[in-house]
Amino acid sequence: MCNLVNNVAILQICHYNHCNSPDYYLLDCFHARVFCSSSLNCFTVFFFFTVAPYTLTYFPVKGRCGALKMILADKEQQLKENLVSIEDWMKGEKKSSCLFGQLPKFEDGDLVLYQSNAILRHVGRKHGAYGKNDSEASLIDMMNDSVEDLRLKYIKMIYQEYETGKEAYCKDLPNHLKPFESILSKSKSGFLVGDQISFADYNLFDLLLNHKVLCATSLDSFPALKSYVDKIAARPKIKALLECENFKKLPINGNGKQ
Repeated sequence: MCNLVNNVAILQICHYNHCNSPDYYLLDCFHARVFCSSSLNCFTVFFFFTVAPYTLTYFPVKGRCGALKMILADKEQQLKENLVSIEDWMKGEKKSSCLFGQLPKFEDGDLVLYQSNAILRHVGRKHGAYGKNDSEASLIDMMNDSVEDLRLKYIKMIYQEYETGKEAYCKDLPNHLKPFESILSKSKSGFLVGDQISFADYNLFDLLLNHKVLCATSLDSFPALKSYVDKIAARPKIKALLECENFKKLPINGNGKQ
């Protein structure tokens, strides 16, 4: 028997014979839960096929969607991905179909969003990562805008000045990291704002990982930032994502430079 309840398919199978299985166990590959009843000498298997609530259309890179994938993983949200190759994008058909002519494109049911920071805010708002009140939300916006400022500098160097400007960029990087170090060194929670993680934290964490690849020693003089990266990286769902082969194999940037 198979029923669909709240987007979850439940398959029930009963065998009227002796069951030696444990009362409960989980098969990750099928999301199957097996319940046994010694009194009925039967078992019931529930297969859960959860429909992904979100769809992301983007290039096969981490790029501007690393932080998004991290917050969704940490909040245990399903994500369907539509990958667009650079060759396909350059044909122009997909580009002309996108508002502002750019990716990522994020779909939440009938809601379609563009702009990576707008997408992060939307997900943060829906999943408790946008502060506890208006004041915290405003501070989180401020932090995220500051992360964006640094990301834009990073992107310009990667795509326009990598060969000629990487050394100077890495030399100047401490000046851009000092404000975040100051904020986190005073934070009792270890997060940018308040006592819980926000979408701005995922965004900063993602960008700091990129900079550790660019300049391996970039955080050596910033103990609070180093602890911050270690703390977020140790969150179980984030750790699993970072260790996932499909995620690890993605290049950071579209031109292969990092």
